[in-house]
Amino acid sequence: MRLKHFNIDLGAQIFLSCSDTSRLRILNLIMNNGEMCISDLERILDFTQTKTSRHLVYLKNSDILYIRKFNQWVFYQIKDEVHDIIKQILQFISRDPILQKDQQVYETLYSNRELALNKLNIRPLTQS
Repeated sequence: MRLKHFNIDLGAQIFLSCSDTSRLRILNLIMNNGEMCISDLERILDFTQTKTSRHLVYLKNSDILYIRKFNQWVFYQIKDEVHDIIKQILQFISRDPILQKDQQVYETLYSNRELALNKLNIRPLTQS
C-alpha cells in the first residue's frame, strides 16, 4: 500500500527522522538493499550495537521501518506507505561520498559472503 494522503504530522515525523546523518545512512542502505539486520548495519557503518539499535528503534517508532523476524534474526525494511517519499529524499543525496562508500562496503561484504543474508542463504529483498 502506497501513501495516498500525506498529512503534516506524518511529514514532520519523516523529516525529523531524516534530520540525522546516521539515520540517513541506515535508510539509504535499507532502501538500496531491501532489508538489513542490525549486525550487518553495525559492520557496514562501523557503529556500536547501541547506536545502531537506538536509530533503528527511532525509525521503527516513526512508522518508517517495520521488522521481519527469521529465526533469531530481525530484518528491517522500509514500510510501503512511506517508500516513495523516503526514496525521493534519498535521491537528493545519493551522490554523497559517505553513502556511496557505505554501499561499496555492503557489496564487498555481500560478495565475500559475510552478511546475515549469506549465512541464512536467503536473497536480499531489493526494492526499486
